[in-house]
Amino acid sequence: MAIKIDSTTRQVVFICALVLCCTPLIDPPLALLIGFVIAQTIGHPFIHLNQKATGWLLKISVIGLGFGMNLHHAIAAGKEGFIFTIFSITITLLFGWLFGKWFKIDGKTSFLISSGTAICGGSAIAAVSSIVKANEKQMSVALGTIFILNSLALLIFPSIGHWLNMTQHQFGLWCAIAIHDTSSVVGAAAKYGQEALQIATTVKLERALWIIPLCLVTAFFVKGESEKINIPYFIGLFIVAMCFSTYFPEYKIQYSFIEAAAKKGLTVTLLLIGAGISLKTMKSVGVKPLVQGVLLWLFISVISITTIMLSE
Repeated sequence: MAIKIDSTTRQVVFICALVLCCTPLIDPPLALLIGFVIAQTIGHPFIHLNQKATGWLLKISVIGLGFGMNLHHAIAAGKEGFIFTIFSITITLLFGWLFGKWFKIDGKTSFLISSGTAICGGSAIAAVSSIVKANEKQMSVALGTIFILNSLALLIFPSIGHWLNMTQHQFGLWCAIAIHDTSSVVGAAAKYGQEALQIATTVKLERALWIIPLCLVTAFFVKGESEKINIPYFIGLFIVAMCFSTYFPEYKIQYSFIEAAAKKGLTVTLLLIGAGISLKTMKSVGVKPLVQGVLLWLFISVISITTIMLSE
C-alpha cells in the first residue's frame, strides 16, 4: 500500500537509496528488492525518467565490466556457450509456442514471452513487438512476466548454485542461458564470483546478438513491413574494453577502478528496475501467461543446468 508523503520527501528517500547502492552495504539482489519496496510504498518519484536511465546505465555498466575481463578467456567462453545458445534458443521458442497453444494464450503475447525467455528479456520483447504489431496490453503482460521471473532468478540462483556446489564456470554459463535480462544475469553472476561474472557476461552478450536473426525471421513470417531493428551496439564497446584490458595490462589499477564503478552502476540499475515494477503491471500479467513464463523458465533452467553439470 502506498504511503502518502510529499514529493520532496519521496525524492530525498529515493536519492538516499541510490547513494546507499553505491556503497559496499548493498549487493544487486538487495538493490532490486529495495527498489521494489520503494515502488510499492512511496512510489518512484522519477518514474518518467526510469526507462531511459535504466537503459543507459546498464549499457555503461556492461562496458565498464569489460575492463575487468580477458579477451582470450572470453573467446573461449563464447565458443563453449555458442552451442548452448543455439540449442536453448531453439528449444525455448518451440516449447513457448507449444505452451501458448496448450493454455490458449493470445498468440502475440505468447510469442513475446517466448522471445524474452529465449534471448534477452525486455530487449527482445521490445525488438519483436513492433514487428508483430503487439499492442500496449500484450507488451505489458510479456514484460511483467519477464520482470517477475528475472527478480526471482536474481534472488535464488546464487543460493541454488552454492547448494549444488557449482563451479564458477558452471554457474556463469547457467546464468547466461537460464536468466532473461542482462542486468539480472550480471547481477547474479557478480554475487557468485569474478570468473562466473566474466563467463556469464560474455555468453549473455553473445546471446543478445540473436535479436537480429530473430527479428528478421519474425518479419519474414508475419510478411509485414519490418521496423528498424535495434542492434545492441554497446556490445562492440564491451569487446573494445576487453581488448584494452588484455593488451594494455600496465593500466591494471585504472581498470580495477572502472570495473568497481561498473559493478556499483549495475547495483543502481537493479534498484531502478525494481522501482519501476508496479503492482498494476504485475496484476496485468494474469495467470495463464505467468504459468507459461514459469514453465518455460523452469524447463530451460533444468535442461541447461543438467546439461552443464553432466558435461563437466
